[in-house]
Amino acid sequence: MLDWNPMKQRSFLTAEWRSLLMINYEIDPQILDPYVPAGIEPDTWNGKSYVSMVGFLFCHTKVLNLPVPFHRNFEEVNLRFYVRRKAEGKTRRGVVFIKEIVPRRAIAFVARTLYGENYVALPMKHDMNGDTLLYEWRFAKRRHHMSARASGEYSLPAPGSEEEFIAEHYWGYSAQKGRGCVEYRVEHPPWRVRRAEQPHLDCDVPLMYGAEFKPALSSKPTSAFIAEGSPVTVYQGIRI
Repeated sequence: MLDWNPMKQRSFLTAEWRSLLMINYEIDPQILDPYVPAGIEPDTWNGKSYVSMVGFLFCHTKVLNLPVPFHRNFEEVNLRFYVRRKAEGKTRRGVVFIKEIVPRRAIAFVARTLYGENYVALPMKHDMNGDTLLYEWRFAKRRHHMSARASGEYSLPAPGSEEEFIAEHYWGYSAQKGRGCVEYRVEHPPWRVRRAEQPHLDCDVPLMYGAEFKPALSSKPTSAFIAEGSPVTVYQGIRI
């Protein structure tokens, strides 16, 4: 089995992730079981499982240290949940993506091909009007969006809080054919966050993600916040 070594792994992508809107929901863990890659465990906070709708901006993106024309600045919206893996005597806390939406077909193609992630390319836009942040995408002749209004000042999440649990996962895991799994490291400093009031998700959940996610995503969010973001580095994945 290969393992991650920062001296051997080459960075695949560098960028800035900015204005991250995270709307979080408790979910029945049995719904997530089919999506957990082999060899990976579900991660929980206070014994509860969560999914998050996350919208954010990719800025100044480079692939293999090279800027790609017309693909440097764009939106992403994803639905994700939380997992962990024990390696080298430590626990690696990570995420698994149910689906990731971007506005560029080339980006979706590369992510599907190299990482096996469930990326799709759809028309997207975002809007920042004062303290209100909105991410929108269009699918099946319908407008879908997520939004919230920021409140308070930026600060680091309190230790042990739900915000810290949601924001501080630094690994990605993607199931592969043949029950394998790709693991990749995402490197960034801890993010400062602001409270997000009036979080709202307007989405045809069965159409976008599957009917099994409708009860969770139709319920009241357990939390919502806006992370300031930072420069990030995504390292090349390895099969484990």
